[in-house]
Formats: sequence, C-alpha cells, structure tokens
Amino acid sequence: MFYQNKVHLYWLLSCCVTLLLLIIVGGLTRLTDSGLSITNWEIFTGILPPLNQQTWLDYFELYKQIPEYKLINYNMSLSEFKIIFWWEYAHRILARLTVILFIVPMIFFIFNKQIRYQKLILSLIICFLFFLQGFIGWYMVKSGLVKNVDVSHFRLAMHLFTAIIIYSLLFWLLINHQNSYLLIKINKSNLSLMILLLATYMQIIFGAFVSGLDAGLIYQTWPLMNESFIADDINLYSIFSLESLNNHSYVQFYHRILAYLICIIFVFSYFNNRKHKNIPVKYFNYIFLAVLFQIILGISTLLSGLNIYLASLHQIGSILLISTILIAIYRSSNLIDNNGVKD
Repeated sequence: MFYQNKVHLYWLLSCCVTLLLLIIVGGLTRLTDSGLSITNWEIFTGILPPLNQQTWLDYFELYKQIPEYKLINYNMSLSEFKIIFWWEYAHRILARLTVILFIVPMIFFIFNKQIRYQKLILSLIICFLFFLQGFIGWYMVKSGLVKNVDVSHFRLAMHLFTAIIIYSLLFWLLINHQNSYLLIKINKSNLSLMILLLATYMQIIFGAFVSGLDAGLIYQTWPLMNESFIADDINLYSIFSLESLNNHSYVQFYHRILAYLICIIFVFSYFNNRKHKNIPVKYFNYIFLAVLFQIILGISTLLSGLNIYLASLHQIGSILLISTILIAIYRSSNLIDNNGVKD
C-alpha cells in the first residue's frame, strides 16, 4: 500500500516542513519590503548569488530603475540593498529546493509503481500548482516594477493562497500516508469543519490584502477601530462593492469580521460534534488552541504597530489552524481504503 514505508512518510513530512519554511520566509520578505530587490526572473542563472563587487553593483543598478527605489529608497546604500536582496534570494532558493524535494522522489516512486491512482492524481496536481506558483510569483513581482512602489495586493493574495493550497494538499497526503483512498465522506460533523476551513482560507486571503495594502497601519486599536466598532470612513452601503477591496479601512474591517465569524463557526462545530459524537473532543481542543493562538497574535500584531516578528508568527498560526482543521476532518470522514477497511 502506498506510503506505508518510512521513506514515503519522511518525503511528505520534509516537503511540508520545507514549504512551511518557504511560506515563512516569503512572509518576512514581504514584511521587510524585500520582494522587489531582484528584478529579473532567472530560473537557472539566478541560483548563484552575486560573487563579486561588480555583480552586486549590477543587481543594485537594476533595482535603481524601479519606482520603489526612485520614490522611497533613493538614499539606500549598497550594504542596505544587500539585506533586502538576501531575503528575496533566500525565498527563491527555498522555492527551487521545495519543488525539487517534491518532484524528484515523486518521479522515482512513479517509475517504481509505488503511487496508486488517487494519490498519483493528487501528486500531479501538486506538481502543476508548484509550477503555476512560480509564474504567479513573477506575475506578482512584475506589478511592482513599472508604476507602483508595491506589488498588487490581489496578486500577493493569489501567491499566498496558492502556497496555502499546496500545503493543504501535501498535508492531506501526509496524514493519509497509510491510506490509498483520499476522498472525504461528508457527514454532519465534518460539514461544519469544511465550512470552517473555507472561512479560514478566506481569512488568509484578506490577511494578504491587509499586508499588501499595509492596512494594519490605519487602525491600531482593538476591539474598536479608534472609537467605533465600524470605522467612521466605512459606508455600509458600499461594504459589498468590489472597489472596497482597494480601501485600507474596509479591508481591515473585513479581516476583523472574518475573525469573529471563524470563532462563531468553530463554536457551532464544537456543539454540533457534541451532538453527533463523530470526532474525539481532543481534536476540537487542538483547533481551539490554534484559534486562540491566532486571536492573541492578531491583536498583539495590531497593537504593536505591526511588529514583523509577531506578524510572521500570525502567518504561521494560520497554517497551524489549517493543519488542525484538516486533522479533525480526517478523523471525522471515516476514510475507507480500496480494500473496504476503515481507517
């Protein structure tokens, strides 16, 4: 049966850990405003960093051509440029490493017929998403090279969301490493968990909007937005307009409301499970701790004036929350393998 030996287990575990590290470094690259420091998309030649002074000057000269340098960092020295360069460089190298770490063993397992149908399909989907993510990353960076000093927050959200989906699929493979059957059997307990998972995905997207627009700098108070639950510059008649997604106040408000909604959905899921008793309570305890962790980190990040380390932990917390929800869904779905044996 697929993934029964430790080699497969360690392969998936290492992919999840490396991808998690990649997401963390990517978040810090954004938080340190380092994402536009490398203006070329060099798939192969970009593997090596600058090895001499002239190469450093060439990279710096390319950076000087973009709006971010001309309008914001025009006084930046070469030594300061090197700091933001290393963040983006580390992000790109980790991306290459993660893809290689997944694809090379996958090819080996395919040729040795160690991957069964459902997991082969899912593995190929992950492979496609990895390559798509590379194009999305460059598409995002490109938006900050012409007129804007920042990348598009929509493209940033697309880039982060794709990474989160890849992580979710990898993690689903990991926790199903002893099963050859991956489909979820929907029941009354995990339906609410699926809704909770979707709400968390939506929250991550709006978190990317907040980050991309620097919307967390507008109102740094909680639970009120300055002196009101709804900020004074928010018009409720425009709250569902697409244009509101470009407004700092609206985006932060949506992010707050989604956090409250996630808490409500979790409480409903908890009591719904107590009624049907399909999932051991300890798995809801894990979700509760992850939600509580996120609430504390979200509020702390806001009140701290967007401390980058707290913001990074907040991003990690979202992945932890997704992981705990996926584990609970796995335990609730009564997965049956191809031999008809319950997990």
